[in-house]
Amino acid sequence: MHDSSTGSSARPGNTARPGNAGGAARPSRRGVLAATAGLTAALAVQGAGTAHAASRPDDRRLRAVLSRMTLEEKVGQLFVMRVYGHSATDPDQADIDANLSEIGVRTAAELIAKYRVGGIIYFTWAHNTRDPHQIADLSNGIQRASLAQPRGLPVLVATDQEHGIVCRIGAPATLFPGAMAVGAGGSVSDARALGRISGAELRAMGVNQDYSPDADVNVNPANPVIGVRSFGADPDAVARLVAAEVSGYQGSRVAATAKHFPGHGDTAVDSHYGFPVITHSRELWERLDAVPFRAAIRAGIDSIMTAHIQFPALDDSGDPATLSHPIVTGILRGELGYDGVVITDSLGMEGVRTKYGDDRVPVLALKAGVDQLLNPPSLDVAWNAVL
Repeated sequence: MHDSSTGSSARPGNTARPGNAGGAARPSRRGVLAATAGLTAALAVQGAGTAHAASRPDDRRLRAVLSRMTLEEKVGQLFVMRVYGHSATDPDQADIDANLSEIGVRTAAELIAKYRVGGIIYFTWAHNTRDPHQIADLSNGIQRASLAQPRGLPVLVATDQEHGIVCRIGAPATLFPGAMAVGAGGSVSDARALGRISGAELRAMGVNQDYSPDADVNVNPANPVIGVRSFGADPDAVARLVAAEVSGYQGSRVAATAKHFPGHGDTAVDSHYGFPVITHSRELWERLDAVPFRAAIRAGIDSIMTAHIQFPALDDSGDPATLSHPIVTGILRGELGYDGVVITDSLGMEGVRTKYGDDRVPVLALKAGVDQLLNPPSLDVAWNAVL
C-alpha cells in the first residue's frame, strides 16, 4: 500500500537512459542472510533475468561482502526511504528544506552517505518523477552516490506503479487501466503485457522494483483503500492475473511485489489512518485471501509486502500482520514456503503505529521475519532503534 504510500541498479558506466534499460536487478532469494535483503538485492546486479537461479549471488560472495561491512552499513541496508527532489545532488530549495525538516539531510546523496540505505522510493509528491530523462538522471545520481561510498553498493530504486488510481510516473510513460479494469477484461495475456511493458519502461528509468501487483481479493464494496486497485472479488481470477503480471514485470527484470499480505480486501478501514481488523476465519482465508499470494509465490515473485491489519484468526495477539511472527514467519515463510524478500508497508501509516512507538515498530518487524523496512516517519529514530 505504501501507495501514498520492493533487482538493483547500475554499476559505474551502466547508467539508466530512457529507451535503454540500464542498471537493474532484483532481490535475490533469501538464503541464509535473512536480515540483509537490500545487500543481497544489490549483489544480484549482474545477470538479472527471467531465470531466478541464474541471477542469485552465491552465499560465499554474500558472506565476503558482509564481512567487510560495518554494523551501521548493515542496518542501513534494511531501510527503503523517501527523499525529496528531482536530483540526487541538486534539488530545488523547497525540497532541500523538506529533506532537512524530515530526514536531517539536504539531498539523496547525503541520505545515502549518512544512513547507507538499501533502497529509495520515488513519489510524485516528493518531486522525484517529472519526466523520463529526469527520472533516469535521478536514478543514476543515486547509484553514483552509493557506489562512491566505502564498500559501495547499488541501491534498490522502487515506486508504486500500479496503474489506475495509484500511478507515480505519468505520460509519456505508457499508462494502463487499473487492476479492476484489467480484471473486468479477464485477459491473462493483457495482464502479462502490462507488466512487461511497464517493467521495461521502469527499468529504462533506473527503477528496479515495483510495488505491484495488488494481490488483495476485494470482497468489501465499502473498502476505502483497496477497491479498484484489486483485480476483483473472485480469488481464482485474481490469482491468474496476479501471476501473469508478476511474470511480465520480472521478465523485464524489474522486481514485482505482491501486496498486502495476508490480505487487505475485506476492510472498511484505511490502514493509512486507522487499524483495520479482518474477521475472516482461517478456513475462509485459505479459500479467499491466500489464493493470489500462493499464485504469486508459484510465479516466482521477488517480494511480498505486509499489511498493517489485525487478523485474529491468524494471530490473536492483537499485533498488526507486519509485526506478527506467526503470520510472517509461521504462515508466509513456513506454510506457504515463501523464501523471497518481505517488505513492510509504509511504517508511517497509522495501522502499524497504533500499538507501539516508532522506535519499537522496526525492531518488532524484523523479529517477525521482515527483511526491508519501508519509509519510517523518522529514519533517525528507526535506524538507531535497529542499531
